[in-house]
Amino acid sequence: MYYTESMSGGYEELEHTADWALHVFGEDLAELFRNATSGMLELMGVTAAEGNIQERTLELEATDRETLLVLFLEEILFQIETEGLTTTRISFDKIDSHSLSAQLACHPIAGIQKEIKAVTYHNLEIKNSTSGLETVIVFDV
Repeated sequence: MYYTESMSGGYEELEHTADWALHVFGEDLAELFRNATSGMLELMGVTAAEGNIQERTLELEATDRETLLVLFLEEILFQIETEGLTTTRISFDKIDSHSLSAQLACHPIAGIQKEIKAVTYHNLEIKNSTSGLETVIVFDV
């Protein structure tokens, strides 16, 4: 299960020599963060098990929106690695360039095909585009 609220897909995998890279886009920061999460989970081949949904609140602060995105995705990875939970739905109570407050619906993981070690800052820049926002995220595998 992956969650994207509006744009179909919202991301595309890019060829990268040693790591994985995603071109992610969204109408606003909330959609960009959701699409980045969906793309990362798809790259990893994460599947959710049926059963108990755990609702979680996540609050983060950062110096800029790029750092906020990396921290957010790292939290999703940490949850996968330490608790065996994947995020299947994200709703933002608040999100801006320096902070966010989100509600996460989490399911136990049924399977995972590949691991991501870290979300990198390599050339990370969230840019304005004609359809909203876009960025390229590189993952260390």
